[in-house]
Amino acid sequence: MSAVNLEALRNKKGFISDMDGVIYHGNMLLPGAGEFVKWLEDNGKDYIFLTNSPERTPRELQQKLGRMGLNVGEEHFYTSALATASFLASQCPGGSAYVIGEAGLVGALYDKGFSMNDVNPDYVVVGETSSYNYDKILHAVALVRKGAKLIGTNPDMTGPIENGIAPATRALIAPIEMATGKQAYFVGKPNPLMMRQAMKTLGTHRADTVIVGDRMDTDIVAGIESEIETVLVLSGVTDEHTLGKYPYRPHYVLSGVGDIALL
Repeated sequence: MSAVNLEALRNKKGFISDMDGVIYHGNMLLPGAGEFVKWLEDNGKDYIFLTNSPERTPRELQQKLGRMGLNVGEEHFYTSALATASFLASQCPGGSAYVIGEAGLVGALYDKGFSMNDVNPDYVVVGETSSYNYDKILHAVALVRKGAKLIGTNPDMTGPIENGIAPATRALIAPIEMATGKQAYFVGKPNPLMMRQAMKTLGTHRADTVIVGDRMDTDIVAGIESEIETVLVLSGVTDEHTLGKYPYRPHYVLSGVGDIALL
């Protein structure tokens, strides 16, 4: 990549950044992440961390980064749980849901006026969770067969963790889809709903904004379909070999977000 191109990237006003595989793996801060956040702050950039992971609330994400030594305001986080709750509230105000997910997802739905219902809910909502089990799958299947709509917080098949990868929402929801014959609707990236909300929060125009992510199938395609420039970092699930398998390319390919902060 030429220095001219990298300078054009650094001149962008708004930065939408993924978290898993970009800022951290599990509880391990990735090299250059601290320098990247400091660079955003020092240069007065508008930025938001946009994550497909629905487990944690913005406050919990703020605290997680704080434990890693990064001081980032709660207003800089937007999750697929928040996007899912906003979408469902617009579709079915005051509705109810049976949730297979963590507190961040349940709380987001409560905040939008939804109630939890394991008898006759409007929706079955699935997000990443460590409490996933066969009994919950059976119950979700029964509810969907009775008419509940099936919603996934994000379409990720896997997600990066400290010692490798873990099944993500698409993998967890697949048995319910297969058993019911119903296809889930996924709210998170690359669904433009997430990108539009991030742009609205930033208050920046497409030409002045860039998305930084580690996934070709969510982050990069989300940017391309939203007509904003894309930065792929090779610190997460995508490497140079898998990059060549996709029919589209990011605008920039970097080893990590620290490259953006290098002067």
